[in-house]
Amino acid sequence: MIINPILPGFNPDPSICRVGADYYIATSTFEWYPGVQIHHSRNLRDWSLLPRPLCRAEQLDMRGNPDSCGVWAPCISYADNRFWLIYTDVKRYDGNFKDAHNYLVTTSDIMGEWSDPVYLNSSGFDPSLFHDDDGRKWLVNLHWDHRTGFEGKEAPGTSFGGIVLQEFDESLGCLMGEPRIIFHGSPLGLAEGAHLLKRGGWYYLIVAEGGTGYEHAVTHARSRTLEGPYELHPDHHVITANPDDKGELQRAGHGQPVETPSGEWYHVHLCSRPLDVSVPDLRRSPLGRESAIQQVEWCDDGWMRLVGGGQAPLAQVPMPIDSSADVVDQGGHGSIGAVGAPYSGAQPAPVSDEPRDYTFDGHLPLDFQWLRTPQWQRLFSLEARPGFLRLFGRESLGSWFEQALVARRQQHLSYTAQISLEVSPVSPQQGAGLIAYYDRHRFHAVYVTHDEQQGRVLSMTSCNGDWPLGRLSWPLGDVVTIADGAVEFACDVRREQLQFRWRQGGSDWQPIGPVLDASTLSDEAGRGEHASFTGAFVGVVAFDTSGRAMAADVSRFSYAPANA
Repeated sequence: MIINPILPGFNPDPSICRVGADYYIATSTFEWYPGVQIHHSRNLRDWSLLPRPLCRAEQLDMRGNPDSCGVWAPCISYADNRFWLIYTDVKRYDGNFKDAHNYLVTTSDIMGEWSDPVYLNSSGFDPSLFHDDDGRKWLVNLHWDHRTGFEGKEAPGTSFGGIVLQEFDESLGCLMGEPRIIFHGSPLGLAEGAHLLKRGGWYYLIVAEGGTGYEHAVTHARSRTLEGPYELHPDHHVITANPDDKGELQRAGHGQPVETPSGEWYHVHLCSRPLDVSVPDLRRSPLGRESAIQQVEWCDDGWMRLVGGGQAPLAQVPMPIDSSADVVDQGGHGSIGAVGAPYSGAQPAPVSDEPRDYTFDGHLPLDFQWLRTPQWQRLFSLEARPGFLRLFGRESLGSWFEQALVARRQQHLSYTAQISLEVSPVSPQQGAGLIAYYDRHRFHAVYVTHDEQQGRVLSMTSCNGDWPLGRLSWPLGDVVTIADGAVEFACDVRREQLQFRWRQGGSDWQPIGPVLDASTLSDEAGRGEHASFTGAFVGVVAFDTSGRAMAADVSRFSYAPANA
């Protein structure tokens, strides 16, 4: 069986394609760098993370992008012996405008370097490229209407002006002709995330609707001609979750179908797993929006539906009959080459529930990312002290420009992360430690800093969703004086509770500070589900607002799921 979600923790907006026996899923990364997660599988159950394609300033520079902006809803496809990747870089969220710029990159080697981007348009987000069987290529994306007063919380729907179609001329490297609106959506509204599929003389349009909250859905429509008109699926939605049913998978929507070599059909979609959907204060999803998969079939009326009926996503579905139940090498992909710096030498990262002990032997493990900037050398080094990840303290916690924060996704509702850190701050403006992070308005951090009277001390900082000011609290109260030498920090998250611990010199672990609210590190906290789209991370951070770029050396990082 395939256990959902197949890509746990912040992996939303899945786009899937198959190349022979290999499946690839691309998911959104928003403000996290490098851009776009690409996972690979040969059986739709076992997945490995491959190099992220948008890793150069020419392709992506998100310095200054607000939280939950950046890379939205990529689309991956394969045609003409190349992979094609369409993505949006959103520069603004609040207010009427979105400033959503759409680009295309390609490669012949999924493990290699991707091209410089081709600019497409800025008329709306969630672009997708359709390769018709006559060789022509078409772009579909949401048309954003800024005239309606949309402010990002009420999601009235009228700003979602419909799905537009426009031809892409590969030889000229640009769109041609006038864009044409081909679909306005179902009565649910908020049609976005469109993909096209051709089968049996029909063009099928797959869209996401209902916003990305608890009314989210996958909607299908079809037409005999590419330009429409498109008739709505008789059930309207192929996949959607009902919170009143208290299913494990909620907020189900935004996806794409794929056919197996033997002719079976599956449909990926995003979902979330709230702490407790029946309790209002716990209807929060720290893992963000994840990727799941459902088995679907073509019915006698020519429409796609879930196998077994209904629209609710299932937590388990059968594997394809033509797949191996034991895939070890995930397609034989080797280590990442020089184009993958700072990941050069890393291996594809299997999606697993096994504990992970990370070391930093010349490359950054592929699970880790940083925020916004392509100039990663200013944030950290893997060569300055061999065997260590050296952070260079930069801007403050929550900066939108240059924050030295390197982290991995929270992929379990309960986990423990530990680090070993060496740092010698000489000013209260300097600090380095362990952070549980969602965005600039939602994080908890414990760190080593300096106090004018007590010298080297431990402190804690939290921001519990205070938008837009981002006001901080210091849950520890009085700082804790510590000796010189390495410090170890631990973060124990047990669903909605977070407890930091620390120790020095191999002594016993001891808790530090109160139990904190881990549920604030979620889409639904703070501004709410229609304004926050990422997920919780845990990682290492260094800041130095004095401008001296204090060095902080991390020798070890571990992450382990926990039972709770």
